[in-house]
Amino acid sequence: MFKAKDEPRTPDHGLASVIMYEGNNKTFVYKHPIENFNLGSQLIVHETQEAVFFRDGQALDLFGPGRHTLETQNLPVIGKAYKLPTNADTPFHCEVYFINKTVQMGIKWGTDTKVRYIEPESGLPIEIGACGQFNLKVSDSRRLLMKIVGTAGEFTQADMVNGSYGLQPTVAKFKAMIITKVKSSLAKIIKDNGINILEIDEHLDTISDKLCGVVNENLGEYGLNMPEFFVETIMTPDDDPNYRRLKQQHADLYLKVRQEEILKAEAEKARERQAVEAETAAQLKVISAKGEADALVVKAAAEAEEMRMKGFTYREQTAREVGLGAVTHMGGSGGNTVSDIAGLGVALGAMGGVMGMTKNAMDPMMSAAAGTPAGGWTCSCGNTVPGGAFCNICGKKRPEAGDTWDCTCGNKGIVGNFCNICGAKRTATPDAWDCSCGNKGVTGNFCNICGAKRPESSDTWDCSCGEKNNTGNFCRNCGKKKGE
Repeated sequence: MFKAKDEPRTPDHGLASVIMYEGNNKTFVYKHPIENFNLGSQLIVHETQEAVFFRDGQALDLFGPGRHTLETQNLPVIGKAYKLPTNADTPFHCEVYFINKTVQMGIKWGTDTKVRYIEPESGLPIEIGACGQFNLKVSDSRRLLMKIVGTAGEFTQADMVNGSYGLQPTVAKFKAMIITKVKSSLAKIIKDNGINILEIDEHLDTISDKLCGVVNENLGEYGLNMPEFFVETIMTPDDDPNYRRLKQQHADLYLKVRQEEILKAEAEKARERQAVEAETAAQLKVISAKGEADALVVKAAAEAEEMRMKGFTYREQTAREVGLGAVTHMGGSGGNTVSDIAGLGVALGAMGGVMGMTKNAMDPMMSAAAGTPAGGWTCSCGNTVPGGAFCNICGKKRPEAGDTWDCTCGNKGIVGNFCNICGAKRTATPDAWDCSCGNKGVTGNFCNICGAKRPESSDTWDCSCGEKNNTGNFCRNCGKKKGE
């Protein structure tokens, strides 16, 4: 257990010349068995120890780590109180206690009875217990000796927990103090920190830190400190009907919450899917309408180009179709050749009469083979409108005369900056100007949209790209800023 060097000794007095202690690490305090010393004796204190001298129950001096020679110079209290002689062979009576300053670890603890805990949500009472380990060290050697050890020979871990080895009854109260602090604080810590009793293992660190602070409030009075306090297990009553009911309620609540989350997620997905489907349907309608309009424009342009290339006019094509229809009809009537010829003559006469009566009405359409029909116009959507004030494809209103232009390819009444037949770029007339309302290519002195007056020539500028008579701060052809 320990090794005390007590040599050399004199036969008559049993004096110690070397005082030291080398014991196990589970001892907090060890009292040296020799009590008679002479001046000049060597006191050896290890790095993890302190030594305290006592005389008649009074602590006289404290020595830290190192080798100390016991002389009146370093024992002023002894020299003053007892007026020691300077003769080194003259003994004096004194008690020496060695205090271990290391942290002693792995001291076990556990509640002796269950703690009643009232679950806050359900109000059900539950019996719980706890156990674990703690670490301990001496923080004040004098206070520990005065409060706990007294005249006892040693103070160990076993004395701390069990109160055995014949020590004073006050030592046994450490176990009772620790257990009482745990039992009185455990339920409060769980409730104050909002810890679910069914998830208690996830919060053992929090519970351990809180209990360590509670226990240390009283240990400091005895010169001790608990650096760490560990709760290893919280014992729950698995056989208690209240606890089983609480677990069932928790499981039901979890399943309900989980089901609501799933339903909410499914509803959210359904809404997203409906939104995507609606957006897709709208886009398909737009694409379909645009495709039909583009197809009509392409078809009309192709037919007009084909008729133009073949040299047909709309009048000739119509006469051809009417004549073929009349011949076919007469051929199928079952008459003889003479009557057929007569019928054909009547039909041709009738056809000539019809053509004569409808000449004025059909003339506008007959010019389609040459480009834009007479009196017609070309919309910005690409549709060639035979006549009227609105486009029959997109519904856009027919622009004023100043907004259209005629291409060199023969296309008339073009809207926009490019010919929809040959793709030629519009050539701006020297007198055209752009209004601040957004109307472009205005001819005349007033805007035909908003009525604004044409700006003076000093307010226009020519761009480096070749565009003339620009108004405003940006070129209407290339978009370059004025002055760049």
